[in-house]
Amino acid sequence: MTGRLEGKVALVTGAGSGLGAAIARRFADEGARVIVSDVNLAAASEVARHFGGGAVALRIDVADPADWAAALPVIEDAFGALHILVNNAGICLTGSVEEISIEDWKRTHAIDLDGVFYGMRSCLPLMRQSGGGAILNISSISGIVAAGNLAAYNSAKAAVRHLTKSVALHCAKMGGKITCNSLHPTFIDTPLLDGLTAGQAREDVLAKLARQIPLGRVGVPGDVANAALYFCSDEASFVTGAELVIDGGLSAM
Repeated sequence: MTGRLEGKVALVTGAGSGLGAAIARRFADEGARVIVSDVNLAAASEVARHFGGGAVALRIDVADPADWAAALPVIEDAFGALHILVNNAGICLTGSVEEISIEDWKRTHAIDLDGVFYGMRSCLPLMRQSGGGAILNISSISGIVAAGNLAAYNSAKAAVRHLTKSVALHCAKMGGKITCNSLHPTFIDTPLLDGLTAGQAREDVLAKLARQIPLGRVGVPGDVANAALYFCSDEASFVTGAELVIDGGLSAM
């Protein structure tokens, strides 16, 4: 099947690299016109350049409500609609409840949680005006399974998981034309893992992480992008408030 997002306009945050770039690329391959957004406009522009005229780059600091307010008129002027929102932008700062600084606690929640809230709150009116669509929030397996050294990240991603369900019910009550779901990946080979290397060789870290996963490997961005495509296509129009773990069997143990 091809053209699964033909005629759709999609906004992907944190799309300058990693999962966001992979999701944006998968969407473009399936016919979507894509807004590649990132706090790093140069990185977003480089990603969008490979998609031709059907994509634009847009700088959005997801933790800044003013950036969201400025972005929506730009999107409406450029495309006239918005059907898909993927809240992907995020950071992972390690530290236990006693170790993590208050600044890092607030920063993690500002980007990983508040950014998701601002995105949905800002985009829902245009999505309704466009006839409906799909919201997909990239949470994490860390929103379901905790670790002692991920206090802030666990907290923020768990909140995204439940916020997703609240928004799904809200959208259903408003007419049922917008779905809202979440993805929960485990370790994926993206720049986000760089914060876990702590001076070790990246290959050694990936091998260590792979040993924790029943399928024996760290995930690749395409594992998540393929799932994102399903949730944001019309094939998932009766799926809302759902979560999908993409963890190689980790949470089954």
